[in-house]
Amino acid sequence: MVGAKPIRRRTEDDTTTTAAACFVCPKPTEPPPITAAVMAEDTETRPASAGTGREEREEGEIADDEDSSAPRGGALTHPLEHAWTFWFDNPQGKSRQQAWGSTIHPIHTFSTVEDFWSLYNNIHHPSKLGVGADLHCFKNKIEPKWEDPICANGGKWTISCGRGKSDTLWLHTLLAIIGEQFDFGDEICGVVVSVRGKQERVAIWTKNATNEAAQISIGKQWKEFLEYKDSIGFIVHEDAKKADKAPKNRYTA
Repeated sequence: MVGAKPIRRRTEDDTTTTAAACFVCPKPTEPPPITAAVMAEDTETRPASAGTGREEREEGEIADDEDSSAPRGGALTHPLEHAWTFWFDNPQGKSRQQAWGSTIHPIHTFSTVEDFWSLYNNIHHPSKLGVGADLHCFKNKIEPKWEDPICANGGKWTISCGRGKSDTLWLHTLLAIIGEQFDFGDEICGVVVSVRGKQERVAIWTKNATNEAAQISIGKQWKEFLEYKDSIGFIVHEDAKKADKAPKNRYTA
C-alpha cells in the first residue's frame, strides 16, 4: 500500500469451517508485528473523560474511559480508533427467497489490533466463500444495509476482479480503514466483499453521497493504497434502489 506499510499477514493456516460457522476462532493466536499505521495513537494524545460529562461519540468510536490497552493475560493490546463488526450474509439463506437483509447477521465486534488478527487468521478468506456470499466489516452499530440511517444518504466505491482474486484487495482495504488511513475516514461506514458467479467485488460504503470532495478523496486514496490503476466508480444508494434502470456512476476516480 502507498503511504503506510500493511500489517504483515500471518502464515498460519486458516481453520476450515462450514459457511454457517466460518467466523469461529477455535484458538487464540499470537498477533504478528504491527505497523504504526494500524496502532492506536499514544495514550497521551487520547482525551481523558472529564468529570461526569461525556462528549457524544461517533458510530463505532471506542469510549476513552475503556482501557482497551490494559494487559490481558499479561500481553499488551493495541486499541483501534473505532470498534468494528464483521457481518456475514449467508448465500444458503438467499436460496430460500427470504426478505432482503434477513440473512445478514453480525458475527463479532473487535476493537484492538490483536482481536482483528485473531479473527482474520481464523475465518475463510473471500476466495474460499461460496457464490452469493457477502462478508462485511462495518463500524460498530452501523448495519450494512441501505436502510440504516447512517448509510441511507451514502453510496459506495467498487472494485471488481476475477474469481479468487479479491483476497489481497480485501485485506489491504481492511487495514486501510481500521488503520484510519483515509483523510475522510469519518465518512466511511465500512467495506464489503461480494462473491458472485463470474467475479468478486470489494466496495467501500460511505455516509454522505453529496459530499463530493470527501467521496473523490476516498476513491483516489483507495486506489493509491491498493496501487490500482483502472478507473473506479461511485454509485449512490438511492440510485441503486431504482429497479427500472442500471445505476450510473455519480463520481469516478
